[in-house]
Amino acid sequence: MLSFASTLTGMEVDLTLDQRAFIRQAIEAGRFQRAEDAVREALSLWEERERRRAEILAAVDTAETSIARGEGRAVTQQSTRELADEVKQRGRLDAERQTPR
Repeated sequence: MLSFASTLTGMEVDLTLDQRAFIRQAIEAGRFQRAEDAVREALSLWEERERRRAEILAAVDTAETSIARGEGRAVTQQSTRELADEVKQRGRLDAERQTPR
């Protein structure tokens, strides 16, 4: 078992045998100096993942609100083909404009 203590509170974290071996290998490989460093890195990655998750959920909420206001656009096979055709046409026009004469 690894124990981690802060100046305000103490905390014990039980790790599985596999987790301990994983940390030990990282220390032996020079990736971390101490087990605490590995746990801090893991928590940092978890925090970043949770921040990104919150951003995605906020974007979904924004999109759902937009759709509820009628600002959405139905996506069908036909509309997808039309969009692809529009993009191709714009690309051709841009290419023609950039071609020296």
